[in-house]
Amino acid sequence: MKTDIHPKWYPEAQVVCACGNMFTVGSTKPSLHVEICHKCHPFFTGEMKYVDTLGRVEKFQQKQKKAESQISVLAAKKKKKMEREKEQKTPRTLKEMLMGTS
Repeated sequence: MKTDIHPKWYPEAQVVCACGNMFTVGSTKPSLHVEICHKCHPFFTGEMKYVDTLGRVEKFQQKQKKAESQISVLAAKKKKKMEREKEQKTPRTLKEMLMGTS
């Protein structure tokens, strides 16, 4: 086996949470900074709150708003297309055929 390939082990590494909670664990880094720990995570606290550090919830809500605004536009386009198809399917009268108008 090769020697000196393993990182240094810190058995008393300090973990600091954004909520202010601190505890120790074994790690390859002397100190760790985390955003959520067992004291503030919604699963352990029973609170209903979003844990979103990357803005995923806001992105999803923006997509939902955009989709809702597009519904009316798409409905208008569909209605216009149906009217156009209905207009094209109606047969021309004999007068229209003889006069050459559509």
